[in-house]
Amino acid sequence: MTQPLRSDVAIVGGGIVGASAALALRRMGLSVTVLERDFCGSRSSGVNYGGVRRQGRSLAQLPLAQRAHGIWGRLSEWTGHSGEYIRSGHLKIARSDADLASLEAYRERSRGFGMDLQMLGAAALRERYPWLGPRAVGGSLCPQDGHANPRLVSPAIARAALRLGAIIHEQCRVEHIAHDGNHFVLSSATGLQLRAPFLLNCAGAWSGAIAAQFGEPVPMVPAHPVMAVTEPLPLFMNLSLGVEGGGIYARQAVRGNCVIGGSRGFALDAERARPSRDAIAMVLAQTVELLPKLRHAHIIRSWSGTEGYLPDHEPVIGPSATRPGLIHGFGFAGSGFQTGPAVGEVLAELVRDGASSTPIAEFSISRFSRVLSPATSI
Repeated sequence: MTQPLRSDVAIVGGGIVGASAALALRRMGLSVTVLERDFCGSRSSGVNYGGVRRQGRSLAQLPLAQRAHGIWGRLSEWTGHSGEYIRSGHLKIARSDADLASLEAYRERSRGFGMDLQMLGAAALRERYPWLGPRAVGGSLCPQDGHANPRLVSPAIARAALRLGAIIHEQCRVEHIAHDGNHFVLSSATGLQLRAPFLLNCAGAWSGAIAAQFGEPVPMVPAHPVMAVTEPLPLFMNLSLGVEGGGIYARQAVRGNCVIGGSRGFALDAERARPSRDAIAMVLAQTVELLPKLRHAHIIRSWSGTEGYLPDHEPVIGPSATRPGLIHGFGFAGSGFQTGPAVGEVLAELVRDGASSTPIAEFSISRFSRVLSPATSI
């Protein structure tokens, strides 16, 4: 065993939340070490759809999403990489009058959050987006929402943190965490040992195990999104699409490939997941209803991953109720890509200041089942 490393902050998980926290902490001048079981951004942060949207989020999440919106506008400057981020607009499609009423109600509830939501009836929708299929009868447009390439963004944030002095260990699975009364002590399968007074739990779908080890079990379950990408096609879709009430989502990359998603895949084991043939067929059928131009497009790749879902579809963000120094950031229910950079800043503020300038009370881990007695070791 080598001499233990020491940092002000240890982060378990190098996805978009963990990497963003590392970058924010280094910008604050705090030392930080990230331990990532695979590669930074290779799990749910890298296999998601790439939507960078505020529209459709719960009201509790909108302050966080607004903060993230500002960060996304500066992310290229901070990381040196665009991540193919485009403020293309996000259109949430209505397939019925009831959907339109729901979208209008959301617009009223979310006034004051700066999204400038624009309701579109059938005629306006056809005039602006003639490539939409007849199932679309209206929609809500958020002009400044957009999309990015998730395979590029999280690694770029991690590299930016590295350039500022963060220590990042990839392919470094944490096998044991303890607390000696003053510091968290983390040991990895590679023989690395790390000591730090603060621990950020950003391990994605596997974060629940860390929370449970410190007496804070949460009812988080894994889910596996189904994603597919087409061959490059002539550019026709200039925004990101979603569907009111759930269904498919779609965007077109600058190279012409259309990225589509929806439905659920299945787990091969604790580490791997894949889409089923039936799930792919369902996604394609729903996609062609809304995007007839894809009827004869070739799918060149499909994939899945593992995301963590909590019953209320709200994340856990904030300090542990049982162990001072432990701070959680997980459970984003498949929608953490847009908010990830802001969550990272919030976690860094909690380390430095003990509080955040963004309201996070509704995301406390204490909202779940009875907290068990504090654990001093695992």
